[in-house]
Amino acid sequence: MISQLSWKIGGQQGEGVESTDRIFSTALNRLGYYLYGYRHFSSRIKGGHTNNKIRISTKPIRAISDDLDILVAFDQESIDLNAQELRGGGVIVADAKFNPTVPEGVDARLFPVPITSIAEELGTSLMKNMVASGASWALLGLPLEVFNQAVEEEFGRKGPAIVEKNIEAVKRGADFVLELAGGPLDEFKLEPADGKQKLFMIGNDAIGLGAVVAGCRIMSAYPITPASEIMEYLIKKLPKFGGTVVQTEDEIAAITMAIGSSYAGVRTMTASAGPGLSLMMEAIGLAGMTETPVVIIDTQRGGPSTGLPTKQEQSDINALIYGTHGEIPKIVIAPSSIEECFYDTVEAFNLAEKYQVPVIVATDLQLSLGKQSCEMLDYSKVSIDRGYLVKDIPDRDDSSMFNRYAFTENGISPRVLPGEKNGIHHVTGVEHDESGRPSESTVNRKKMMDKRMRKLAQLEVTNPIHLQAPHAEPDLLIIGMGSTGGTIDQARVHLSEDGVKTNHMTVRLMHPFPTEQVLPEIAKAKKVVVLENNATGQLANLIKQNVGYHDKIVNVLKYNGNPFLPSEVYEECKKASGNKAQEELVKNGNV
Repeated sequence: MISQLSWKIGGQQGEGVESTDRIFSTALNRLGYYLYGYRHFSSRIKGGHTNNKIRISTKPIRAISDDLDILVAFDQESIDLNAQELRGGGVIVADAKFNPTVPEGVDARLFPVPITSIAEELGTSLMKNMVASGASWALLGLPLEVFNQAVEEEFGRKGPAIVEKNIEAVKRGADFVLELAGGPLDEFKLEPADGKQKLFMIGNDAIGLGAVVAGCRIMSAYPITPASEIMEYLIKKLPKFGGTVVQTEDEIAAITMAIGSSYAGVRTMTASAGPGLSLMMEAIGLAGMTETPVVIIDTQRGGPSTGLPTKQEQSDINALIYGTHGEIPKIVIAPSSIEECFYDTVEAFNLAEKYQVPVIVATDLQLSLGKQSCEMLDYSKVSIDRGYLVKDIPDRDDSSMFNRYAFTENGISPRVLPGEKNGIHHVTGVEHDESGRPSESTVNRKKMMDKRMRKLAQLEVTNPIHLQAPHAEPDLLIIGMGSTGGTIDQARVHLSEDGVKTNHMTVRLMHPFPTEQVLPEIAKAKKVVVLENNATGQLANLIKQNVGYHDKIVNVLKYNGNPFLPSEVYEECKKASGNKAQEELVKNGNV
């Protein structure tokens, strides 16, 4: 029996690949397995190769696998593009309709199953995804009744007749492949899972749930990959809590509507990707100048311009921090797991109101759309902090306005909602005095700028970094952000086997940069590898700017649209370590 396995399904976009993956993984989740998914898809509505890969394990995992055990193919292109990932003795389950062949040099067993024919016999070729699912599920020797429960959940709303047809499709696919293979494949039999209930979701869903729990009641946004699922989630959920989602005409309208709603007192957010973020920059500056809280989600993708809308990248770092003209205080945080997508979204709303600034939550495509297991969320950790929000304002003898932008020692001025008695004040995007009236006074300008910039001097953010530091003087400190964490952890296991001592840091607070936490860890490492999905080393440059140690830092960059594989991280870190493994072998007399 094995403790983990990797399964992939491929075909043309719109052919049922995603629904097959969804039902297959849902059934595995019910059995208690840990799952980590990676979705490769084209930037088209229909057509073009797509595949979904799932890593299945009896233990927690946060990275895609280097190799592949089972490939389910709806066309020859899926075999040609993905078969090289198959480990020796791997399996291909393919539709017999296209006379599948195994590419030269690939050591794999081919099971041609009449997937389309079986589906058509049952009434429609649309059910071929269920035939394929049943075939691959049966090879694993997993209980078919659990899979059928997932089918019922998927198609139940369409009525019992449709459910029965799909369950029959699953059974026929399973029966055919078992006869072909002579029964389940022993080499692919998984160890039993722990059976414990786990959540299985994408990062965007966790962000949406976090927003609901945080008290967000208005989301204004324009659809864009890979952020649209946040809108789709909240469209279903917010009306149940008296909230709403407004699909605006563009991203400029989305951010300005969010700012206006927030000024009125509603917790509000917007979500986009790089192109939309670019359009929002002027308005983000308005939020900074008017000290209006607002939460913005940036799901990074391949750029620039339209770029690679459906591919992985982490290239918005400079834009997130420096994008607005002029200078405003802002906070940029970067969750690194599904759980953090939830908790960090809640914290983002608290930080926005506490410090009266725009807060940007930066994810990446893999974290946004890669479906994965996570532990049950702990709602007792959630608290709401609305900051310096004042009520019961005393009467004034004169007709002066309320000092909404009063100079304070910590830079945070009293915030009042529209309609509050004695709270009338002026709001403008030009420089202003304490009551909000426009002012070009040089003295006022400096005092007001200093006040705004003081806000973040005492910023408190939960876990600005994650640190795994078992070594006092590591050979390598490996630094990443976002979805790279699990991949780094897996690579570190093999580096340790080679005698390379590694520590691992995930930077979660991008701005203001947590220099005090990062500096000592870099200081004690012999070398520092910064791993990121962009071409210019934006995270590494940020570290150099705030910490120094330029001579220690090695860039490991990947910007072809795919996330890092554990083997790639291992190889690059091994190079950076100065072939530490060879040194250890010589030292121990083994060479």
